[in-house]
Amino acid sequence: MSSVFITCAVTGSGDTVGKSDKVPFTPEAIANDCIAAAKAGAAVVHIHVRDPITGAPSREVDYYAEVVDRVRSSDVDPVINLTAGMGGDVTFGSVERPLPLAEVGTDMVGATERLAHVDKIRPEICTLDCGSMNFGEGDYVMTNTPSVLQEMARQVQQMGVRPEIEVFDTGHLWQAKSLVDQGLIDEPVMVQLCMGIPWGAPADLNTFMAMVNNIPDGWTFSAFSIGRMQLQYVALAAIAGGNVRVGLEDNLYLDRGRLATNADLVERAAAILGAMNVGVKSAADVRAELQLTRHG
Repeated sequence: MSSVFITCAVTGSGDTVGKSDKVPFTPEAIANDCIAAAKAGAAVVHIHVRDPITGAPSREVDYYAEVVDRVRSSDVDPVINLTAGMGGDVTFGSVERPLPLAEVGTDMVGATERLAHVDKIRPEICTLDCGSMNFGEGDYVMTNTPSVLQEMARQVQQMGVRPEIEVFDTGHLWQAKSLVDQGLIDEPVMVQLCMGIPWGAPADLNTFMAMVNNIPDGWTFSAFSIGRMQLQYVALAAIAGGNVRVGLEDNLYLDRGRLATNADLVERAAAILGAMNVGVKSAADVRAELQLTRHG
């Protein structure tokens, strides 16, 4: 029987806190959801942090440290995967006067500052958003220049942390191959295919399989889609030979009109996989497969 691992993306940085009371935003609540997801079958927990008062996305290192400390001191031991995608946000002023940049929605810092929490905490995995794109509506652009990505990859490599390459479109996969060719990302290489996010790769089957078919042999990949397609992609990713990701970062609902918890989504993913005779890997399996280094 084939087997895959489940990643749970517990909170993200999107505008979801006001849409569901299930979305955790304090360090304690985020950690509790990581623990619950691990008990439900997630081998990997993907962590963003938020302001514990407002729920707004944050890069505060101490919030990350508290979340990870709580998870590491619990009775479960999931693989820790911290986002490094924050700090590359640009929102332009208007269609006629794009400069100066809008203060609200712009958070643009250097490579070292974007990795400050990774350097302090040394998770087993951190993300590397491998490209720039128009992200959703309005004047916001997710910004990751080639030189910044090269420097972030170099620093992550020196830290002994495994990058999870976030691929939102075909060109991002091309750039990921370039970073590997430059020796900035070590084997085994891990890719997360992020489908259905405006305006990256759409979540249709043809686009998905084109992405999958361009992943080099020997690379490990996982895939997800957002919203109502999230649980369908549990099956699609497994059938295509990949691993799966669920969680409230990407989808708020378990069924039509029924808000989910992170544990609910992991349990549903495990049930889908079980019905397909696909096994679910443990955190120990993932550590061995991806040759992860445990710090702390």
